[in-house]
Amino acid sequence: MTAGIPSREDPVTHVADLPGRNARYTEWPSWADPAVVTALSDCGVSAPWAHQAEAASHAYEGRHVVISTGTASGKSLAYQLPVLSRLAAGEKANALYLSPTKALGADQLRSVSSLDVPGVRAASFDGDTPMVERDWVRAHANWVFTNPDMLHRGILSQHGRWAQFFRRLSCVVVDECHSYRGVFGSHVALLLRRLRRVAEHYGASPVFVLASATTASPASFASRLTGVSCEAVTEDASPRGARTVVLWEPPLLEELTGENGAPVRRSAGAETSRILAELVVEGARSLAFIRSRRGAELAALGARRILSEVDPRLTETVAAYRSGYLPEERRALEAALLSGRLLGVATTNALELGVDIAGLDAVVLAGYPGTLASFWQQAGRAGRSGDSALVVFVARDDPLDTYLVHHPAALLERPVETAVLDPANPYVLAPQLACAVAELPLTLAELEMFGGAAAQEVLTELAEQKLLRRRSSGWYWTSRDRPHAEVGIRGTGGEQVAVVESDSGRMLGTVDPGSACFAVHPGAVYLHQGSSYVVDELDLEQGLAMVHAENPDWTTTPREIVDIAVLSTQEKQDFGGVSVCLGEVAVTSQVVGYLRRRPSGEVLDHTPLDLPEQSLRTRAVWYTVSSELLGPAEPRHADVRVSGADGVAGTGGHRVGTESAGPVGTGEETLANGRGSVHEGGRAPGGAGLVPARVPGALHAAEHAAIGLLPLFATCDRWDIGGVSTAWHEDTGEATVFVHDGHPGGAGFAERGYAAIVPWLVATREAIVSCECPTGCPSCVQSPKCGNGNDPLDKAGAVAVLSTVLGALRQHGA
Repeated sequence: MTAGIPSREDPVTHVADLPGRNARYTEWPSWADPAVVTALSDCGVSAPWAHQAEAASHAYEGRHVVISTGTASGKSLAYQLPVLSRLAAGEKANALYLSPTKALGADQLRSVSSLDVPGVRAASFDGDTPMVERDWVRAHANWVFTNPDMLHRGILSQHGRWAQFFRRLSCVVVDECHSYRGVFGSHVALLLRRLRRVAEHYGASPVFVLASATTASPASFASRLTGVSCEAVTEDASPRGARTVVLWEPPLLEELTGENGAPVRRSAGAETSRILAELVVEGARSLAFIRSRRGAELAALGARRILSEVDPRLTETVAAYRSGYLPEERRALEAALLSGRLLGVATTNALELGVDIAGLDAVVLAGYPGTLASFWQQAGRAGRSGDSALVVFVARDDPLDTYLVHHPAALLERPVETAVLDPANPYVLAPQLACAVAELPLTLAELEMFGGAAAQEVLTELAEQKLLRRRSSGWYWTSRDRPHAEVGIRGTGGEQVAVVESDSGRMLGTVDPGSACFAVHPGAVYLHQGSSYVVDELDLEQGLAMVHAENPDWTTTPREIVDIAVLSTQEKQDFGGVSVCLGEVAVTSQVVGYLRRRPSGEVLDHTPLDLPEQSLRTRAVWYTVSSELLGPAEPRHADVRVSGADGVAGTGGHRVGTESAGPVGTGEETLANGRGSVHEGGRAPGGAGLVPARVPGALHAAEHAAIGLLPLFATCDRWDIGGVSTAWHEDTGEATVFVHDGHPGGAGFAERGYAAIVPWLVATREAIVSCECPTGCPSCVQSPKCGNGNDPLDKAGAVAVLSTVLGALRQHGA
């Protein structure tokens, strides 16, 4: 992949060779049904690995269990063995399987069906299941494969039709449970409590079996997710081939500049297209994980374009795969993957947990996927048959990615984080409790499983809205309408927006309503199956985005403005001129226009838009800095030098810098030491050395970098959070930097930032000073979703602010 690249431009920053591991086998458990053992042996499983047998025995003996081991460690066998053994023995037992994606559910159903164990009637029940088959599944299937969305809308909402199934429900499998985090995870946690209530109503008490990628504190997380105490199996006894992990930083483009004249790197998507094409030419079966749907489409197109110049026949071996495709399109692509007709696939995380593809040679990750669990899950897709494999992590022009490729230990040696979820979030708890009461009257004794006092407070509010009634025996649903259809468990808050071709009326796909203003605003470029469309009209009330086919040589990036107000402060720490707070905020945002960019990064123009404001009540972490600490202080030695006029405009007002959550100017200082290093302690104690005109740009740059680095400490990514910075905020009375959750009620990310304020800001400062650009770029302080067009930004000022804040925290014992 590096052939032909001059050594001075070598993009490889680090190479790590991870050793392989031998397998540890054990005997089949004595309770395993002989027919199941024979079926598994015929498929090549001569004996189970130790962790498989241990987890399977916990489940068979009635103990809730979570198995948390690496990718391709055979976690499926841990739940297949006990479930299939009961069904093969003729026991009147049913099982329910839940997966976060349809692709994974379909793959697991294929795996179970291929065993052909007598007495097993496994069937899928999801949005792709034809209506004519659904009655058969309800009446006859004894192992139902579904997902949380269908469990919520199609099973629990009409549990009376599933009474026979629930009476015999003995096992619930929750696959890839580490993916249930944030708002989605909070919804699923309450959904599983609703499932337990309904099962108990019909006299069943199922055992829960959870499978997870390697994660911190799996037993604790599984218990929070299900509401029951779980045993944990974590010692991985599966074999693993050696892996070579390459950290890759795309080069700076000397001939181009980005926003406000900042240097830009070759994009991670373009670099990934080239790497994917190189791998396909070599005959290596490869997956490239891209962060966005559009990025996956563009990466596949780029790889095809390169291959067309080498061997046109190879273009047919590359495709894109993402959510939003129609069911028949997904199935065709999955079949091509399994058969090996496709050599290279550019995909979103839809295949992170999806089809079990053996024999992959390489995985390319275009950007950090947000969590270490996801990083290793995606990396583990290569070498799944035990062979050696290549993993290439291509850094995006982003502070976190830049930090990771220059600090390999933070990626390769850090323990995997635990997933964050908050079932007590009132924006999640209220709709889930409404659904629970609509399913079955809720008694006082059941309140504890839903959060106790917090649940009672929410029920009181629902009663005041006349949606339910409190009686001596509990709470009863009174509305004629069922609430399930209005509750989006993935945090979308409503029905999907349909993307429809104007000329033919053909539906191309769907878009989350929360991101519609960003993804399908008028003028936006929408990609589907390698074809480009431009949006003509967005009707949010009707849930329609009308598009026409067009193949422009540019893409679009939305711009928005954001305002923030403090509603309440739950926690506050003072550090002598610096305060760190956690609390509830109200965020108001509005998409006001979009940029058209060429693939090189060149900005063509800005087009204004008139779209409605969106309001968000959520949680935030923020820090304030007094004017005395920000102001000039007598320097002991110079650690920065002024390269131009002093400062930028905009010192007053409520909002100065914003970075939005969701799909959503350069400073005047030059850092003096090579790659941007700044000596600590260069100023006299008590001052950042900033004149007032530089403060907005300094805070704005510090805010951008902090948002970029928070995923290092919380299981989120940049698009889950947002921020606002201002030289004076009316609610705090001081210069303030906010970082807020991008979901109603919060998702736990702000709490993680508050708890890790010191290491978080240390890493933020390190990311800025280690960037080689002189005055700020997307790798350090520029943001791809800045509502202010990345202006003003002051890179050296941000280092000064962060040094001052950290100095105050250290001085006062933080």
